[in-house]
Amino acid sequence: MTTTRTSARRPGGRSARVQADVYAAVGALVSEGHRDTMTVPQVAERAGVNPTSIYRRWGGVATLLEEVAVAALTGDEPMPDTGAIRGDLEAWAGIIVADITRPERIVYLRAMVSARQGTPGECPCWETRDEQAGQMLARAAERGEAVPTVAQVLNHVVAPLYHHVVFGLHADEAFAHSLVADVLAMAPARVLAH
Repeated sequence: MTTTRTSARRPGGRSARVQADVYAAVGALVSEGHRDTMTVPQVAERAGVNPTSIYRRWGGVATLLEEVAVAALTGDEPMPDTGAIRGDLEAWAGIIVADITRPERIVYLRAMVSARQGTPGECPCWETRDEQAGQMLARAAERGEAVPTVAQVLNHVVAPLYHHVVFGLHADEAFAHSLVADVLAMAPARVLAH
């Protein structure tokens, strides 16, 4: 089940307060070990909102968990602009790995994976990383730099970082930079359109 990320991510007024309260409730319940047993009524009680508001907006716990995890994992990170694709990708990968290796982020990431219940399909977190990579690569291509494809960046930088964190493998800035070096070696000798 996918989230309605564009309409639900940045609401204003009362809607923003409800979202913030619900996100905080989910975060508290996950941190208390209720990730697998969480119910909409529990979230509603903790957030001080009516359960029907949650059902209407998110549909159920799986979608809510995914949206909260996406918000936590792809928040308002700065988009690096170092003037060179290597610097941009290294800074971006460093931001990602620093964030997703924080203990509370690991919990959210694993909760999101669990909430997806092995069902393939759209993943808002992946879509956000796709957009970010696309922006950096387009900017570099405009500067005349040789760049890998967005798919290469996602599959050879982003995916290994998330994989390592989900499965408890080592991930740090040096690892992230090594992944960037690998993907830059895939770039063609000349700039190709994305």
